[in-house]
Amino acid sequence: MKKFQSIREECCEANRVLPKTGLVDLTFGNVSVLDAAAGVFAIKPSGVPYEKLKAADMVLVDLDGKIVAGKLRPSSDTPTHRCLFRAFKDVRAIVHTHSRHAVAFAQAAREIPNLGTTHADYFDGAVPLTRALTPAEISRDYEWETGNVIVERFKNLNPLDVPGVLVRHHGVFVWGASAKKALETALALEAIAQMALWTLQLAPTVSAIPPALHEKHFRRKHGPKAYYGQAGNG
Repeated sequence: MKKFQSIREECCEANRVLPKTGLVDLTFGNVSVLDAAAGVFAIKPSGVPYEKLKAADMVLVDLDGKIVAGKLRPSSDTPTHRCLFRAFKDVRAIVHTHSRHAVAFAQAAREIPNLGTTHADYFDGAVPLTRALTPAEISRDYEWETGNVIVERFKNLNPLDVPGVLVRHHGVFVWGASAKKALETALALEAIAQMALWTLQLAPTVSAIPPALHEKHFRRKHGPKAYYGQAGNG
């Protein structure tokens, strides 16, 4: 469909870049990109090696779960992406990875505490952790319920200020206004996780970043008074 060629191309490019970032092993990761006006998103086909992907391979799915176009089976994580797009209205792209240091926190059932300015540049607080899915949720509709526990965790959080989450025992979902921005956040989250892990090894009782320093670093990059970078580039 030529109408959705732009999101297919953006989605394909981001998925092809994903393994080059070091964030994924094998095919353990995917990117989706939404056309909000049409209520349709493009997503990586399931199990296809990244280097073989073409724009035409991206599967188009609407927000009700109907496949709009595509000859291949979409990622098994498609229902999670769909759930997040429906709940987080200003999110246009989603990245899912099993990046190693972040997953270490997810498997340990620990959120990533905000310990320094690198973290504060991207997240307004700790990187949150979902609760565990119940056996009933796992057996009923596992991928959709994964999205639901993320949405549940964000009941009192702004997904634009906290653009990512650890799914307990599973992996990472991050999001943004574009695939490029979501990939940047995925990279930042993995770096933050590695720094936090090393910091906690060196100083297990370390305190969180002072609130004033956190606020300064977060607000200089986000919100109406942001001044980091060049106009229009964030």
